[in-house]
Amino acid sequence: MQFYKETEFKEVELNGRVIEIPEDWEVVRLGCCADIIMGQSPPSSTYNTEGKGLPFLQGCAEFGEIYPKPKIYCSNPIKITEANDILLSVRAPVGEVNIAPFKCCIGRGLAAIRTKESRLHYLFLFYYLKFNSNVFEKIATGSTFKAIKKNDIENLNIPLPPLEEQKKIAHVLRTIDNAIEIVETAIKKLERIKKATMEQLLTKGIGHKEFKKVKLDGRTIETPKSWRVVKLGNIADIKGRIGWHGLRDEDYLSSGDYYLVRGIDFENGRIVWDRCVCISKEWYERDPNIQLREGDILITKDGTIGKVALVDFLPKKATLGTGIFRIRLKKKDISPRFIYYILESSYFKIFMQILKAGSTLSHLYQKDIVKFSFPLPPLEEQKQIAKILKTIDEAIELKKKKKEKLERMKKAVMNKLLTGQIRIK
Repeated sequence: MQFYKETEFKEVELNGRVIEIPEDWEVVRLGCCADIIMGQSPPSSTYNTEGKGLPFLQGCAEFGEIYPKPKIYCSNPIKITEANDILLSVRAPVGEVNIAPFKCCIGRGLAAIRTKESRLHYLFLFYYLKFNSNVFEKIATGSTFKAIKKNDIENLNIPLPPLEEQKKIAHVLRTIDNAIEIVETAIKKLERIKKATMEQLLTKGIGHKEFKKVKLDGRTIETPKSWRVVKLGNIADIKGRIGWHGLRDEDYLSSGDYYLVRGIDFENGRIVWDRCVCISKEWYERDPNIQLREGDILITKDGTIGKVALVDFLPKKATLGTGIFRIRLKKKDISPRFIYYILESSYFKIFMQILKAGSTLSHLYQKDIVKFSFPLPPLEEQKQIAKILKTIDEAIELKKKKKEKLERMKKAVMNKLLTGQIRIK
């Protein structure tokens, strides 16, 4: 394939706005080159999980990245979509797009768009609608909830390149999607490896042959003989922000010498410093107890409870926002990174489940977290375990960065190819 920059454009009216498209492209009504099948939900008595009839899609909640994932079947389908039909969500939320991987029954929340392959390639339409999904928000009607009607879809105008070019555009974008899927699969595999490795290392350790039984949260577990059970409150100083009721969003600064760290600034076990807001020196000095140091471990106590981050470096001085505990170890014979992994482990998950005890936990209290108990190896083994898990984390992070790069590339390529700014020979 060869790419070149288009130089000859014409102005056209497209759904109420004027745009430029290449001279040899045309604008067509979607209804002229595709058939629209509006979904209709069959009686609930025909639903089943035994595989009788056709897979049943009720709405975009079942959409995957490319193909939907049906959860139930319908033994008496009414409206049927064929493989490669474009699926469009027509009730709130409107505009979500997917591709039918096989024959399915569709409910009233979906429409199927079946392209006439002699004029419109289904994958080209999929990427075009994906890229321009906001157009459906504009044409949706309704006061209680937004919905799209059949004639709204039929009367939608789209720019149409020559058929062979449509296929080439679709091929390029699908190739990038395939690369993204491969990276996603690798990330999921590494995450499974990490989970299994954590379970093994944090319970059995490295190279142990002698074990002992200990009581932990009402359970009896086996740990290496050289390990001891500790309470978090006995080995760490735990602080959260108290007061500061006068601090408002207006006091946040876009730049400055002092960071304010919030739970939304946590990502993949780290603080995303570029995401943090800044505050004045006066606000920073208001409470020395929550000023951060390298080696502090942070955990959210409100909202999404239990998100953990390790302060592995401080680009400048920082303090805590609301909804976070700062955990600072009292002794040097304990690795902060090891404790970070303990707070990510099944030990802490089980502890949190016990706290919930069948109810919704809306806040993690200091009086509770200090009671969290777990097995602790000697320092050298802590460091070895933390190093192994960090290596897996670094591999996951590299894959995630690769995925982000591919997604940025896809967005840029879609913009150029679907507007005709870049053409394919």
